[in-house]
Amino acid sequence: MFFRALTTAFLTMIATSLSAETGKVSSFDLDNGLQLVVIEDHRAPIATNMVWYRVGAADEAAGKSGIAHFLEHLMFKGTKTLKPGDFSDIVSQNGGVDNAFTSYDYTGYFQRVAVDRLPLMMQLEADRMRNLVLTEAEVLPERNVILEERNSRVENDPGSLFSELRRAAMYMNHPYRTPVIGWKHEIEKLSLQDALDFYKTYYAPNNAILVIAGDVEPEKVLVLAQTHFGALKPSDNIPPRVRPQEPPHLAPVRLEFSDPRVRQPSFVRNYLSVNRKTGDQKEAAALVLLAELLGGSGISSVMGRELQLERKIATYATAWYSSLSLDPDTFGVFAMPTPGVSLRELEDAVDEVLAGFLRDGLDEDHLRRLKTQVAAERIYAQDNLDTVARRYGEALTSGLTIADVQAWPDVLQAVTAEEIMTAAKSVLNIDHSVTGWKMPQKPEVSQ
Repeated sequence: MFFRALTTAFLTMIATSLSAETGKVSSFDLDNGLQLVVIEDHRAPIATNMVWYRVGAADEAAGKSGIAHFLEHLMFKGTKTLKPGDFSDIVSQNGGVDNAFTSYDYTGYFQRVAVDRLPLMMQLEADRMRNLVLTEAEVLPERNVILEERNSRVENDPGSLFSELRRAAMYMNHPYRTPVIGWKHEIEKLSLQDALDFYKTYYAPNNAILVIAGDVEPEKVLVLAQTHFGALKPSDNIPPRVRPQEPPHLAPVRLEFSDPRVRQPSFVRNYLSVNRKTGDQKEAAALVLLAELLGGSGISSVMGRELQLERKIATYATAWYSSLSLDPDTFGVFAMPTPGVSLRELEDAVDEVLAGFLRDGLDEDHLRRLKTQVAAERIYAQDNLDTVARRYGEALTSGLTIADVQAWPDVLQAVTAEEIMTAAKSVLNIDHSVTGWKMPQKPEVSQ
């Protein structure tokens, strides 16, 4: 009873904190289509400036894989007023840090600076939104940089190669099957014109979200946004984000990948899943908690307890689910065998654990503890401005709204055990899965 009373009190405190958090978010739409989101946090005189574009690797034309990531690199080249490299130099000279990232559903750029440098950061981002200058002299060497990045991060990493193979097998039709960095043979053919066409189409205010987080006042930020971004012309040829979708999956798929560079064999399985949907996030919330119950909380999880502690058949076991994506993504389970245990034995044991969970149901006390932990982690994350800004940027580029982001903590807390079990029975469908074994060498075949 004491634990339950303490949990209730803690969740009440968290709910109050989250309510205060959501009251600090303001949103504006400029006449040219730019969406501005302002997140106030007056604890320190700093600000994060983020520009998110609603375009990622899954929006690329067939045969042009890697162009979204390639353009991310090229955005640090010159504009009509800046030479190549000037952008990051100016950020650094003003005491800030900057970076960029590309995913399947978005491309983002950010700077973290003292708040009095925010106008300069907005000026720099507005400049390169529509005034990027590219020539063969910048594009071709940068393409070689991308190829070297692929060599070092993928070709020379058996884990990355294995991940690419599994993702390509997971999606029969959807562009999530193509790696964000691109296929090597297609990267090699990306041209200056490819980069310019992609830039002119997608890099425009009506395809962008400006997220400002920090020691700022919304109305003043709006004035700055109108000053620096307001005059930019929108794009008139942004295609609708309608992607090829998956046909029904009728049978499980298996992959056995061997590479002498593999040091530790492992088992992994991905299941086709659902994503968070605007106005209806219940099933996604149930899957978030399902992943935590099965493998997200270390040896106290279902898989950790049974595979690592009781059976001692695995050195590590986990489950995961990423709820944020424009289109449905996957739910996954993973395990590494103890010495002397085969991957066949490990997979059978994982299947037994999952079947037992579906048969017996979940532990209500475990679920209550996890809900408290999930809520607490969200509160702790408030201390990182970049994390808070990313939370909104990722959601908005994935088809959600500010209201969805603000409702998400309450949706998670409201999920019932019955809803989690319903989601588990739906997602853990072997016919909708890809199972992979990663091994240091191929198993011997008896004659």
